Amino acid sequence: MAVIDLRSDTVTQPTPEMRHAMVNSPLGDDVFGDDPMVKKLEEMSIERLGKEAAVFVSSGTMGNILGVAVNAQHGQELIADADSHVYIYEGAGSAAISGVQVHPVATARGVMSPQQIRAATNPRDDYHYALSAAVSFEDTQNRHGGVVWPLEDLRAAYKTAHELGLRVHLDGARVFNAAVAQGIDVADIAACCDTVTFCLSKGLGCPAGSVFLGSKEAVDEARRWRKRLGGGMRQAGVLAAAGVVALESMVDRLADDHANARTLAEGLAELPGITCDLSRVETNLVYFDVKGMTGLEFEDECRKRDLLGGATDEHTVRFVTHEGITSQDIQSALKVCSDILN
Repeated sequence: MAVIDLRSDTVTQPTPEMRHAMVNSPLGDDVFGDDPMVKKLEEMSIERLGKEAAVFVSSGTMGNILGVAVNAQHGQELIADADSHVYIYEGAGSAAISGVQVHPVATARGVMSPQQIRAATNPRDDYHYALSAAVSFEDTQNRHGGVVWPLEDLRAAYKTAHELGLRVHLDGARVFNAAVAQGIDVADIAACCDTVTFCLSKGLGCPAGSVFLGSKEAVDEARRWRKRLGGGMRQAGVLAAAGVVALESMVDRLADDHANARTLAEGLAELPGITCDLSRVETNLVYFDVKGMTGLEFEDECRKRDLLGGATDEHTVRFVTHEGITSQDIQSALKVCSDILN
């Protein structure tokens, strides 16, 4: 059996169309604003998400760091879900780079209610507290199982944040998954934030890169921060060309990944010794708990059988479907898991 890699949707390989575009597209110096493919990618992103301006960045983490830096100042506070990527997985970038403190909020499914946002916002007239400047949303929400924010809930949270004087950044690493899963335009989601980052290197299948969007003023400031962080790339069109192909041809097929994830989750839930909350399997992430062994032990047993996944805590494992996974791979993965448990 060939290796089935379900560790992440970041393991995808560029499609033949992407490789052709990367080799044959005209290039320029993006720091000088001369790269035609970067310009095209940014213009396409603006059109798709309905924002005023965009800037190509190296990664989703950089995009989120820019989102914090643009929306909050040194010594201020960012409200974020306690299981959010910006709080847990970015090397304390908000604190280390921007000097911004994160106020974590525990939620049931990664969806922050208006009441929770109000409760987390510090009083502006009490100088004991950090000034609450911004709130970060994540859609889809990784550690909550890839669930989406229902659009009306997202709109309500955004409205409340603005009423409280908070700016809103959206970590939209998988925002196209969220849009496809709900059958809505991604611009409807992006309308519920001031700045947004989306990844090209996850479900969209590109080798690297993300796009940060917002107002012209926000993106101008983000470009300054990108330069400070060493993120100005020269002939970046080599990467941006793949992003152009992705936005043209890789979005609608995300539904296939969601269907494969659902089949995988339903099969896992039937295996003795595995617990999988099917209500959280809305996109391409599948989290499940293993009984009788640790997550790391289960991961190791899978690896011995050429199935790659990732333990996320003591008894929990994550599988992620993507463009490189077929329906037959799903059946093979279920057979491996069954063999391990039996």
